[in-house]
Amino acid sequence: MKVKYISAVCMVFLGLSAVHANVTMPNIFSSNMVLQREKDVPVWGWASPGEKVSLKFREQNLEATADASGKWQTKFAPMSAGGPFKMEVRGKSNTLVFENVLVGEVWLCSGQSNMQWPVKKALNPENEIANAGHPEIRLFAVPRLMSNLPQTNVNAQWQVCSPQTIGEFSATAYFFGREISETLNVPVGLINASWDSTRICPWTPPTGYQTVPALRKIAQIVNDKITKYQKFLNASYGSASYKQAKTENISEILPFDNNESPTVLYNAMIHPLVPLAIRGTIWYQGEANRGEGMLYFNKMQALINGWRSVFRNDEMPFYFVQLAPNYYGKNTEALAEIWEAQTAALSIHNTGMAVTMDIGDIHDIHPRNKQEVGRRLALQALNKTYGQKNIICDSPLFDGLKIEKNKAVVTFKNAAELKTRDGKTPDWFEICGEDMIYRKADAAIEKNKVVLSANGIEKICSVRFAWHQLAEHNLINEAGLPASAFRTGIQSVTCKFQEQEEILNKICKNEGFKPVLELDPTRPLMAGNVKIVYTSDRRNEINGSINRIAYYLELIKLDGATEYIFVAMDPFTQDINKIGIPDLDSNAKFQQKISNMEVISNVPGIKNGTFPEGGNIAFWGTDYGQNSATDIPESANAIYSYGDAPTSSGDYGSMQIHNYKEKQTLFAYNNWKSGSAADLGIGNAPSVRQKDWTYLQNAGKYAGGKLLVLVKTQ
Repeated sequence: MKVKYISAVCMVFLGLSAVHANVTMPNIFSSNMVLQREKDVPVWGWASPGEKVSLKFREQNLEATADASGKWQTKFAPMSAGGPFKMEVRGKSNTLVFENVLVGEVWLCSGQSNMQWPVKKALNPENEIANAGHPEIRLFAVPRLMSNLPQTNVNAQWQVCSPQTIGEFSATAYFFGREISETLNVPVGLINASWDSTRICPWTPPTGYQTVPALRKIAQIVNDKITKYQKFLNASYGSASYKQAKTENISEILPFDNNESPTVLYNAMIHPLVPLAIRGTIWYQGEANRGEGMLYFNKMQALINGWRSVFRNDEMPFYFVQLAPNYYGKNTEALAEIWEAQTAALSIHNTGMAVTMDIGDIHDIHPRNKQEVGRRLALQALNKTYGQKNIICDSPLFDGLKIEKNKAVVTFKNAAELKTRDGKTPDWFEICGEDMIYRKADAAIEKNKVVLSANGIEKICSVRFAWHQLAEHNLINEAGLPASAFRTGIQSVTCKFQEQEEILNKICKNEGFKPVLELDPTRPLMAGNVKIVYTSDRRNEINGSINRIAYYLELIKLDGATEYIFVAMDPFTQDINKIGIPDLDSNAKFQQKISNMEVISNVPGIKNGTFPEGGNIAFWGTDYGQNSATDIPESANAIYSYGDAPTSSGDYGSMQIHNYKEKQTLFAYNNWKSGSAADLGIGNAPSVRQKDWTYLQNAGKYAGGKLLVLVKTQ
């Protein structure tokens, strides 16, 4: 099947350079289409090289000339809404005529199954279909296909919205478009490009990955595989290079072969629409990415940046749906972590989120009330894109936390007056004290604030709200829009934070260690594996020979709890430039034992104390394998652990300290160039095969952190 897939792609790819006898255009231009009002409208197609093409639409007459490959492109000047009109595109040998063309608002609607979900399966389908006679709304359904290379056309046509055409179309898109059309009294064109069960990466163009440091590894993989694939396609049939490629592993020839792979849905379902003039996009996806936590925020950044780039509109609106509560299984917080990532995406300009925590179905991943989902997306567009500021569009979001003795006061934005939809006290609030055990909170509303307390908790450390996959809570604002889930903690010397302060004072003031380098390892550090810029760098202040080297790592969890570890040792080098993060620029490479190691940590399971022998470091900027280093006891070839051996190539990177005698990873910081997708942890990782956190990409699951490199000199 994979070989046939390659052949099909080859045929499409090779067909792009064919000589065009007639003028043609992609199917996104057809009778019944909607063109975007009040913006330049690019139009394009193919003809014989050098052929002149004339276009006529309304009062505008344009000309274009096909280039050497046969492609031509021009654009209509901005137009007001209206129609129907006729468009004529005339070439040397033929004329294309598009009838019943409207000018209005065009929206791209994409995502996985909840965007794909058809009107015929929404609430009240018979009534909705019977009343779908809206000739001012037009529908374009992109076929579900994937491709390793960008395609130029899709097999679809614009249709007039009617009872005969609406049943199979996206319900969310239709109800969104209907609200926009009726409120603004303008034609609306809806492009549905969605596919059930798909992840976010397949929809993202390569340029999107390149804008997010945490995802540049994906960008490199995509670039390398596509380069190799194109070389294979360009090889002459029967040539030595062709035969060599055919004998390679099929996964090496074919870059990606399923609809979860990076770029394949963008190539086949979005790229053929580029550079169509559209007003904006709506997005309903995330179920398939549960478990990724804040990494999903990075991937939303890449998708939004990528689409804005290819559609040549840095301000393009992007409105998305926050997933509804649902029973997904035993991990009750994975969905909440996606909610958190989706909320974080609101930091990207010109975005908006439709919260659906009150209109879902915990027993069905596909809530039927798509009418309200579409309406809430439309509220975002009407307020933020179309300037109707009297419309309330945003749900209440966490804005601040203040501790007042044994009470916590949570302030919400986007709410003049909080209330509950059932008239009861607010539910799903939890607080914890110094024991870091969450308990149900008593909650009382005071305008846009909620005051929390709980019996037995005298010193509140952390608050969370709706932090469970089944949290169909009751808190709403004056417009009836539900609040979004959140978690937050107090980061100060109260609770468990005083302990860390005392340790730092001890090692710096009492033991004579001097801080040399400092940074936050939970955040992106750089734009690639180049020289690292630290938030504090005192290397030029260090004089004399190094007597001791120490590392202090502190990681703050999203619930406010903090883990820390301090490790000191006899010097393994006198080069001050090789004791920090061992990026390629430092040329540091150490897989060796260390002497007189001291360990202080609050992480359960880590053995504290002094160890004359039994420790080792694994510092390098290259890739590494599971094969054991010969001089490190207790290591194993079958897992990533204490004695992995570095390679001479690659740029993954390892900064690990182990107590191999106790079979413990003390801390690990790998793949640091990937920012919030780096591997980061204290103690053995919760993985049988990766005790040193390799490939876990979990740095983004911390609220913050601190990595200090210290030395004692003589």
